[in-house]
Amino acid sequence: MKNTVSSARRFLIPAQSESLSIDFANTRYWRGTDAPTETFAKLDDVLAWCRDTAKIPAAMIDGFRVRCLQDEEAALAGAIALRELLYRLYLAHAQGAEPDGQDLSALRQYLGAAAPRKALSRVDGRYEWAVDGQYCSLTGLLSPVLWSATDLLGGTRLGKLKRCANDQCKWLFIDDSKSGNRRWCSMSACGNRAKAHRHYHGKTG
Repeated sequence: MKNTVSSARRFLIPAQSESLSIDFANTRYWRGTDAPTETFAKLDDVLAWCRDTAKIPAAMIDGFRVRCLQDEEAALAGAIALRELLYRLYLAHAQGAEPDGQDLSALRQYLGAAAPRKALSRVDGRYEWAVDGQYCSLTGLLSPVLWSATDLLGGTRLGKLKRCANDQCKWLFIDDSKSGNRRWCSMSACGNRAKAHRHYHGKTG
């Protein structure tokens, strides 16, 4: 018998914070180098991210594969297009610039295809959103990213959004430090690189 997934089925997706959409935008890193690192080399990479980071149920991903996946290359291109759209929007805000109107229009189209957040459940001490199985498109799988983007863009933490000061890195992050003067995506990575660079040139200068 052919394996099918009923569109009447409901899936529970754990509620995520607004930082999820930043994590998604950061799946391409070292953007300022000649050869940025691309973590979405194939569609399976996107689906693994959906499962492991966005906590999309495996059964919902299986439903996408069975009923909705027709062109893997087009699906991969769509995921990357959404990621780059979010990165451009967030970068504009991080740099104090006005976001592009076409990007905002494109985001509205993505949001129109996302699963709605209507049914909230309390499961094992956490909150989860119930999503109908009909939202098995790639945009449906990425609904938590779009929910996160809505919460970030319309929330109070948007003003804390920053870009790593390392021009080779360009990761995005929310600066929740008390001083509000965080510059690096992490001290263990770019912060220490900058310190080592200053130390080296201080000794050789």
